[in-house]
Amino acid sequence: MSGCALADAKPDAQKGQASYYSDRFQGALTASGTPFDQQALTAAHPTLPLGTKVLVTRPDTGNTVKVVVNDRGPYVRGRIIDLSKRAARKLNIIQRGVAQVTVRVID
Repeated sequence: MSGCALADAKPDAQKGQASYYSDRFQGALTASGTPFDQQALTAAHPTLPLGTKVLVTRPDTGNTVKVVVNDRGPYVRGRIIDLSKRAARKLNIIQRGVAQVTVRVID
């Protein structure tokens, strides 16, 4: 599925790898103009409109987290979403650094 198609195809989920922001970005301005907060349930996505709510699921564990897109990225091939540290904790990917996920628009 191409990047922009996700916004148009709500029932479909985008599949790929999720990662999370480094602590060095704490307080940096996001694309939405708000400071980045590792404790907020937010994420960066390359194409979804800022403010879009998505459900991120790890198919191998069933863990899910709802996040709001407030930034752009990730910029690493194969990665489809960058999560705040709090969101990454909910998916249990802190130790691994990355994990396969599905991303589905929920609102």
